[in-house]
Amino acid sequence: MEVTAVIALVNQAVYAQTNRHLSDLQQATIAKVWEGKKYHEIADEYGCTEGHAKDTGSLLWKLLSKAWGKKVTKSNFRSLSKLQLESANKLNFFSEVIEQEGVAGAARKSFLGRKNAIATLQNLISQGCKVIVLQGEGGIGKTTLAQNFLEIQDFELTLEVLMAKETENIISVASVIEEWLQRDLGEDSGKEFGVTLARLKRYLEHHRVGILIDNLEPALDKDGKLVQEHRSYIELLRILADPKVKSTTIITSRDRFCEAEIDLEHYRLTGLDLAAWRQYFAACQIEGKARAVVKIHRIYGGNAKAMGIVCGILREDYEGDADRYWKENCHDPLAEADLKNLVVSQLDRLQNLDERAYLLLCRLGCYRYQDLTQIPQAGLFCLLWDVPRPRYRQVIKSLRNRSLLEFSQGKYWLHPMVRGEARARLYRSPQEWQKTHHQIADFITNSVDKINSIQDALIALEAYYHYIETSDYDLAAKVILHGRENQWGQFLTLGTTMYRLGIIQPLLTA
Repeated sequence: MEVTAVIALVNQAVYAQTNRHLSDLQQATIAKVWEGKKYHEIADEYGCTEGHAKDTGSLLWKLLSKAWGKKVTKSNFRSLSKLQLESANKLNFFSEVIEQEGVAGAARKSFLGRKNAIATLQNLISQGCKVIVLQGEGGIGKTTLAQNFLEIQDFELTLEVLMAKETENIISVASVIEEWLQRDLGEDSGKEFGVTLARLKRYLEHHRVGILIDNLEPALDKDGKLVQEHRSYIELLRILADPKVKSTTIITSRDRFCEAEIDLEHYRLTGLDLAAWRQYFAACQIEGKARAVVKIHRIYGGNAKAMGIVCGILREDYEGDADRYWKENCHDPLAEADLKNLVVSQLDRLQNLDERAYLLLCRLGCYRYQDLTQIPQAGLFCLLWDVPRPRYRQVIKSLRNRSLLEFSQGKYWLHPMVRGEARARLYRSPQEWQKTHHQIADFITNSVDKINSIQDALIALEAYYHYIETSDYDLAAKVILHGRENQWGQFLTLGTTMYRLGIIQPLLTA
């Protein structure tokens, strides 16, 4: 039954975002909306209020909009679901082929843990997207995914342009198109740039071609726009985004591409999940307790390149023993030069392009991300003391656009590798180091005005650790002695309330 397949599809998308399966009401909502029922009919059949049914539906459409990369509503849910089912069926075919290759095969490594990414790209293409920007931090696997995804699209041929690492070494767009026409397409290029573009456009209107523009960020300025000397690439992208062409273009970039006149879609690629890492480690005959592998995966954020680097180190230096590797490297995950370089180059570039965003990133490295695992916007604002308030959001957006600041539901955090390098850099400036920790401690203390739960108490205690980092022991003691109202209506110090809540160990350690 088709609706059963749709419910399974939606369940997979929702679970990937919330780590929870669909509730009975959510499943009923999907089934009834599929049948064309209205919310009051769903409420009557399920036995809830119409408002509750509408809220349930609204949350579902928001989650699906994020998962499918297109705005989902009650009215278009059925049509978009059919497209998703078609993409999923095609994906299942690819997955079966990949699994037959064996883990050691190139295809297997390329698609390991990327089922959702492939499905999303396939869906964007089925919706008519001509240009897709595959964005993510260094080493996440953007180029590998793009190259292999284009291979399975049954194009007549695939064209590539690899951007140079340094802006001054980027080849001109005129040279790129001329090379494509003469070497790959068997066409003559024109004497004028406009004629050359027209010939490329005519070819793409009659032939299915895959195009990869790899590593775009060296051609972008601090605002995500093409630098002045390479703005001619805009003319090429206008052609590639034209609805009449039969080509599909994938651009890979660490930075968000912010040219409003180009019709394109962004897809943020995330790290590989824990299951993919375990599968890869097992194929490489890496041994280790589940706990060690979980921690290694977490510290590197599922980064695909880090996975390969760590695996090589484990085989060469640790005889495949993941437990021993973690025991020796847990305090310095960027000790290996290859791993450190994944982050260093990106932070260096940020420092050159946007000094204020760079300083904010380094300051954010001081948060512990322990009991306060994600930081609200106010926790970022308190670190922008040297930035005019109207520019706060602009600075934060600069980090988000460069895949350096993680974000979800109004909260922010740093990738563990980015945090390690950012923290190390700020430590070199003692005054910045002390002021940042004090600002964070003040923010945490002021943000917890009442202890209603164990979590509130643990978050309030976070301020203590920031004062300890700067050897301000009197201020650290004041955190424990700071008075607040607790859940019983008593006005007691943090230490006394923690004792009454039964949180003895962190208090004794402090």
